[in-house]
Amino acid sequence: MFKFLTPKTIRPPFAKYSHGVAVPAGSKLVLCSGQLGIGPDDAIPEDAGAQAELCFANIAAILAEAGLGLADIVRINAYVTGREHLKPYMEVRDRLFSEPAPASTLMIVSGFARPEFKVEIEVTAAG
Repeated sequence: MFKFLTPKTIRPPFAKYSHGVAVPAGSKLVLCSGQLGIGPDDAIPEDAGAQAELCFANIAAILAEAGLGLADIVRINAYVTGREHLKPYMEVRDRLFSEPAPASTLMIVSGFARPEFKVEIEVTAAG
């Protein structure tokens, strides 16, 4: 269904992601707002990996409302508040997505609306 784009003429991805993903015409497109690592009970784990787990669980719930799942994600934009949070986030992402993986951008930002948040993830899915 999707065409994962990793041209041999450019440097391979640094991690588990594709340089691009082509979505066929007529596909349903779902754009998810950035999700934070907060549970329905307002609990926020201290650990960045646990926050990433919650972010992706929230995203899975949103996608389910549209009849899609994590396997339908074509692009991930992720933000962490420090270099030390890169590895925990990437471990969660790499466990949840098989090859070929979605297109992905990961940035270090100075912070979010509340200081206890360490990870925010937004996605685009198609199906």
